[in-house]
Amino acid sequence: MSRRVVISVVVANVVVIAAVGWLWLRRDDPRPAAFHGESTSAFYAAIDTRQNDSKPLTTQEVFTPAAQTLGTMRLDSTQEFTDCDEALWGASAMGCTQALQGTYKGSTVAGQFVIFNLSDGRAADALVAALRKDGFVRQGILFEAAGSRAQARAMGHYVTVSWVGGPAPAQELVAALVALDGLGRVAQGRIVAAT
Repeated sequence: MSRRVVISVVVANVVVIAAVGWLWLRRDDPRPAAFHGESTSAFYAAIDTRQNDSKPLTTQEVFTPAAQTLGTMRLDSTQEFTDCDEALWGASAMGCTQALQGTYKGSTVAGQFVIFNLSDGRAADALVAALRKDGFVRQGILFEAAGSRAQARAMGHYVTVSWVGGPAPAQELVAALVALDGLGRVAQGRIVAAT
C-alpha cells in the first residue's frame, strides 16, 4: 500500500472520529424528559388580553414571602426579563413584555418557575405549543435534565413554566413540580382583579 493511501485513510479516520466526538460531546440546550402543556381556557377569559390586565407583574407578587420555601426547596434567586426571548432557546415569545423567573434549590431537587406576560391567549397558546417541540426555557439553575419533569400552562395572556430535576426519586420530583406550579395562582388573582 502506498504511503499516500495510508495517510489519506488515517486523515479520513481522524476526521470521522472528530466529527462523531463533536456530535456526541456537544451540549445542546436541555429539555425536560417529561413535559405536559396546557392551552388556556374560558376560565381565564377575564385576562385573555393584556388590555384587560395591563399592570405588569412584580417579583414580589409572584414570589411572595410564603413562596420562599416550597416543599424541600428554597428560593435561590429571581430575575426579570424585558426581552422574553432571553429566557428561551429555540422558541420565541411574540408580544411578550416581561418574564419573571425564580430558581429553587433543595438537597436532592432543584427547579425553576417562569411566568411570561404575553399579548393575549392566542400568543400564550402558541408559546406552549412551541415549548412542546421547538425549544424550551433556559435553565436558570443547573440540574440534570435527564429524568426532569416540566409543565407549561397558558392562563389567559400568561404562560407559566414549572421545571424540576435532580437525583431525587420520581415521587419527590412530582411533589416539587406541583409546588412550583402553585406559583401560577398569581394569574387567578389577576382574574379577580379584572372582574
